[in-house]
Amino acid sequence: MNITIVDYNSGNISSVINSFSEVAKNKLNIEVTADLNKIKSSDKVVLPGQGSFKSCVEALNNINGLVNTLNEFAINNKKPLLGICVGLQMFADVGYEEIETKGLGWISGKVSKINNQNNKYKLPHIGWNEIDIVKDSKIFKDIENNSHMYFVHSYEFIPEDKDTISATTDYSSNIVCSVEKENIFGTQFHPEKSDKIGLKIIQNFIEL
Repeated sequence: MNITIVDYNSGNISSVINSFSEVAKNKLNIEVTADLNKIKSSDKVVLPGQGSFKSCVEALNNINGLVNTLNEFAINNKKPLLGICVGLQMFADVGYEEIETKGLGWISGKVSKINNQNNKYKLPHIGWNEIDIVKDSKIFKDIENNSHMYFVHSYEFIPEDKDTISATTDYSSNIVCSVEKENIFGTQFHPEKSDKIGLKIIQNFIEL
């Protein structure tokens, strides 16, 4: 099996690489690249994302043909793709961080700043928080509800179709922290920074 972690200059992705390598234990071929042909020939793709929605979208668009290749992989060919943090947020139609920015449009919705209720809640939302699994998602196989995951974000993805939501977390409101739509999966939290439970989620994705 070939798994590609897309490296499009969106920040430090070493922890993503390390966690996938740990789970794979040399039994799988893991590529870290933005090479279009390698992405096309992959069995699964991981789309990480750090920084702002705008900067990540611009970084994707700066690599000629990358967005079209990801569309072909996930939308046309229906191969499994996992978005992490801003990687998930870019599934949306539009994001409002810095300026209004068009997303990939894979799951209709928007990315807006978390309502911190007049500074009652600190932003960014950093640290461990419980997740409420609201859908029987394949990546949550053998994961107990109310498990703790690690978060770092100030913006939230608000999908139009609530059936795509697989988990939420309580921070100012019920924030969407995981989605699933057919072959497309995304987590707002960082499974690669969420200890053994996070590694189990990565394993579940690899075993799809």
